[in-house]
Amino acid sequence: MHNFETEIRRDQPALPPIKITEDESRRLSSLANSTMDLFPRVAQFLARELERASVAAENDLRGVVRMGSKVTYRDDGTGASREIVLVYPHEANIELNRISILTPVGAALIGLSEGQRIEFETPDKRTRGLTVLAVSE
Repeated sequence: MHNFETEIRRDQPALPPIKITEDESRRLSSLANSTMDLFPRVAQFLARELERASVAAENDLRGVVRMGSKVTYRDDGTGASREIVLVYPHEANIELNRISILTPVGAALIGLSEGQRIEFETPDKRTRGLTVLAVSE
């Protein structure tokens, strides 16, 4: 079975390295675990991202997407840029461009640095690519 998984993963693009603080990692892991029944696909995606993230010190995260960060990203499929703030679910507000970490885009962006690109599967099974253009607090 391990070989089969390796075969599948070989076709997927390599995921970019991501960084997160220990505190955010703990909070987001708890959030992913507590919402696994309600939002299984995005909670599993978030949990996988957190597992592969390296833990970094607070002062080593300049230009890295964190909770509360203002992020400008490009949708690589359409070429359109968008500026959002990454927030916890209870703070989400689409009209104010406050995007929940419990969305595929939010889970994909966490921990990325300016210039990094990630591809992920959308709920309708399409592959979507995003590139982080700018990050600010």
